[in-house]
Amino acid sequence: MKKSHKNSIIERTKQFVNNQLRGAESGHDALHAFRVHKNACEIAPSETCNLLVVELAALLHDIADAKFNNGDEEMGSIIATTFLAEAGVESCDIKQIDFIIKNISFRKGKPKIMTKELAIVQDADRLDAIGAIGIARAFSYGGFKNRPFYDFDVAPNTQSSLDNPNSINHFYEKLLLLKDLMNTNAAKKIAKQRHEFLEQYLQQFLSEVLTK
Repeated sequence: MKKSHKNSIIERTKQFVNNQLRGAESGHDALHAFRVHKNACEIAPSETCNLLVVELAALLHDIADAKFNNGDEEMGSIIATTFLAEAGVESCDIKQIDFIIKNISFRKGKPKIMTKELAIVQDADRLDAIGAIGIARAFSYGGFKNRPFYDFDVAPNTQSSLDNPNSINHFYEKLLLLKDLMNTNAAKKIAKQRHEFLEQYLQQFLSEVLTK
């Protein structure tokens, strides 16, 4: 594919994502997609991959997140693949992008097949869940769901936490785990620094809210 055509598809996809996610919760809006795209472009040069697939999947991975669509796991895939077909993306690339969208989620666990493209986009998405931006997203989503910042009577990773979630428990249930789940060496280096920032933030947060 000519570079000019590739760039045209990327720009068209950015516009589509921006329109599709207008008004979305701020942790899962178009800016999130653009940050994941940026992360993916930073990781990709150190890996052998189909860069077009990586970029398009990064932009479209959350186009219809199931948690905002009554748990519908197929909607994002349908919206993305329909758009890509209309944009003239080759069917073999669409299949790879669709595979990434269906397997990127943290809640689904490790996929049976890990392609280089999925590894990169998954890392790029997870990097946006840690560090300063990850903290902002965690509390933004907590506010969107009307959750308290913390509740020390509810231990993380328990049924009680599932029934009564709070933002600080989310750190222990997901965010602090992501560093060790990175697939690529490039992402591991970035994740290390962001993870350390998470730990420093938690230490400061707890020192301010816990009584001596």
